[in-house]
Amino acid sequence: MDRFIAMRVFTRIVELGGFGKAADSLHMPRASVTTLIKQLEAHLGVQLLQRTTRQVSPTLDGAAYYERCVRLLADLEETESLFSEARRNPQGKLRVDMPGSLGRLVIVPALPSFCQRYPRLELELSTNDRPVDLIREGVDCVLRGGDVLDDSLVARPLARLTQVTCASRAYLDEHGTPQDPDDLQGHCAVNYLSAVTGRPFALEFMDGATLITRALPGQLAVNGADGYVAACEAGLGLIQAPYYHVAAQIARGDLCEVLARWRPPPLPLTALYPPHRQLSRRVRVFVDWLAELFGNQNWDGGNDSMPSRIRGE
Repeated sequence: MDRFIAMRVFTRIVELGGFGKAADSLHMPRASVTTLIKQLEAHLGVQLLQRTTRQVSPTLDGAAYYERCVRLLADLEETESLFSEARRNPQGKLRVDMPGSLGRLVIVPALPSFCQRYPRLELELSTNDRPVDLIREGVDCVLRGGDVLDDSLVARPLARLTQVTCASRAYLDEHGTPQDPDDLQGHCAVNYLSAVTGRPFALEFMDGATLITRALPGQLAVNGADGYVAACEAGLGLIQAPYYHVAAQIARGDLCEVLARWRPPPLPLTALYPPHRQLSRRVRVFVDWLAELFGNQNWDGGNDSMPSRIRGE
């Protein structure tokens, strides 16, 4: 029995909650996974996993062993990279999750430079707006907008994204153009639902250093960024979104920015990863590349600072 392989198998079972999922993740036969765990438990003389018909979970001994395995495997990866080609040219799979609009409009168009720089890395990119359990879903790194709510993760700030309030021309022709936040009475919004609470976010406006909030009624609430912008284009109400997501529509005249003097607070963008991935060369080069990508643009400086591919030029 190769104990390091057995530890990798064991940690994946704990993280994914099942033998089959772990086998698929590691591209191993399920029978091999089962055999390795039996051999590992026999070697240690303890039961590591509690098996039921619905799920697999670690025993108390298994939970303690898992924490040590995670640290050992991370240290092993970093140690090997110090004395191998992998330090200069990391290789293997890197699983990354990010908001769909950010991936489609910003990250993916820039990826050729990253892939050329690190040709031996294989990216598995998922794009959605729901919270991701990095450990259970086997994700190495996530990009998230907004305040960081999970202090168990390592956070690397990347940018502060300009946000704007906008509406379609048809909506403004029907309802009028608000001139200040107090002029919003009688207007409606496309409400964006929080993935954490399920409740809609209020609109936010900055008057100097003062934050003003307005909760507007609306016929439609959504939980995805692309649907949010599409509903605004359809004339269903006001929205607030990062400028990169609506720059092309504003440039074409499909959407109009309103209340520009009272823009919402900039949206923090952060890369998050589990502490045990902090030493991973694959994660580090990707996060460093993201910091370089966003550092090359003045994302807080208004429309003229946006890349031309986002402005729609």
